[in-house]
Amino acid sequence: MNAVSGTGKDASSEAEALQAVEAHHADMLRQLNALVGVLTEAVEARDPAAGQETQAALLDWCDKELVPHALAEEGPLYSGPHAMPEAKLLVDGMLAEHQVIVDLVEELRTADGVSAAVAAGAIQHIFALHLDKENRLLMPFILDAPGLSLARAVEGLHELVGEGAHHHGHKDGAH
Repeated sequence: MNAVSGTGKDASSEAEALQAVEAHHADMLRQLNALVGVLTEAVEARDPAAGQETQAALLDWCDKELVPHALAEEGPLYSGPHAMPEAKLLVDGMLAEHQVIVDLVEELRTADGVSAAVAAGAIQHIFALHLDKENRLLMPFILDAPGLSLARAVEGLHELVGEGAHHHGHKDGAH
């Protein structure tokens, strides 16, 4: 049987959800860093064909992974903390970062060459900062807040925990 913490939450489910979110964040950042690195190398090598190919791959990743991840966070993960005065400003700032990331993805869509590498680098750095805030500030807040549950907030949302995460309570294993 899982231990229930003083906040009324199942401690092992909360820890498992935190581990899944942090692992997914790390995986996303690794993928983004690799794509941005290859794009930068192609631009530095003055190889327009490789640059365009990598830029297309990066845009595809942004459209399929990054933007859906941000939008999924804005639902159950952010709504609880946003309703609490202690976290409202943090969540407002993180929502603003989502908009900057989306705007930069659109900028990347129409850029080429050095401009594309600059936009990609900006996405990379803002996303890294954003993930750091989520991991160091938002997740601990959710775990400590009696009325919030990270496990419930991310349940079934592969955009937030990745495809391979399995949580207690999913008897059918579906995500």
